[in-house]
Amino acid sequence: MQAFEKAPPDVQEILTKPIKELGLKLEGSHLERYVEKLYRELEQKGLKKFRPLCYLTDEWGCPSGEPIIGIPFYLADPKLARLEKAMNDLEDEREILMYLRHEAGHAFNYAYELYKTPEWRDLFGPFRRPYRDNYRPIPFSRNFVRHIPGWYAQKHPDEDFAETFAVWLNPSTSWKTRYAGWPAMRKLRYVDRVMRELKGRPAPRRKVLKQAEARLLRSTLKHYYDRKFRLYNLGDLTFSVRHLKTIFRPTRAREPQGPASEFVRRHKRRMVDALTAWTGETRPRVERVLAGLAHLCDQHHLVVQGDETATLIRFTTFASTLIVNRVHTLNYRLEK
Repeated sequence: MQAFEKAPPDVQEILTKPIKELGLKLEGSHLERYVEKLYRELEQKGLKKFRPLCYLTDEWGCPSGEPIIGIPFYLADPKLARLEKAMNDLEDEREILMYLRHEAGHAFNYAYELYKTPEWRDLFGPFRRPYRDNYRPIPFSRNFVRHIPGWYAQKHPDEDFAETFAVWLNPSTSWKTRYAGWPAMRKLRYVDRVMRELKGRPAPRRKVLKQAEARLLRSTLKHYYDRKFRLYNLGDLTFSVRHLKTIFRPTRAREPQGPASEFVRRHKRRMVDALTAWTGETRPRVERVLAGLAHLCDQHHLVVQGDETATLIRFTTFASTLIVNRVHTLNYRLEK
């Protein structure tokens, strides 16, 4: 994890400010164009009466039962976006639209209460099934669509529907071809039919509850990131040092190669994308694993040795082993 002390001076000044005092607004920010794009996609699919309210909050989400979309507050301000990029991994345009389509699926489900119907339960499962952060997906299962990396549709019936809706909504996805012959096609055809049936029907009006709205958040930025890092606590990764020393090596005088930690950070984005897509682990945990390993490389003064491409393959394979082990045993340790 990059220390707060390394944050730019203009960001340092606001670390101790309550988030509600930062004057953040979705209106007038660059986020508006993504929300408008989402609305256009909904309209192009015939859903002209469905415009889910979007607001700034502490993370991506759709409060359970509430037909609204929460967008992380840091995306509304360039200064905070730089901090998020330094501390974690900032979403790009593709990811922002990906999450918006997914959350729109939740919002549609809640607005029209599809989850209460027998057909929905038959296809996706019981809505009241316990929601588990730690779940063991079945890789490559054709019973589920693939949208958010990490086999996310397998997490819960509600996520399964949201992912199916997102695939159906995405104008760049030829779902009829992509999922031909898959059992998941039943779910896609259900979404396609139900959207056509409801496209002219306004969503029932009701008062919505915005959870953790940014303009009301009393916590400071520093507290926000402290809590975020505790949420994805890795435990002790020091056992990894002896494995890292087989991939990198301790520095020597007049060392020509660069620090291993910088090597990891330089390739972090591509590794996070690949590891999240194939291991089933959440993106924040993958980011924390790579940050933790980079920190260990710093502590032990490790540097890159030999061919960088071969090193990248070896390191990514090692990180993948750690993550897959956690997915299936809830522990990163490779030995007892």
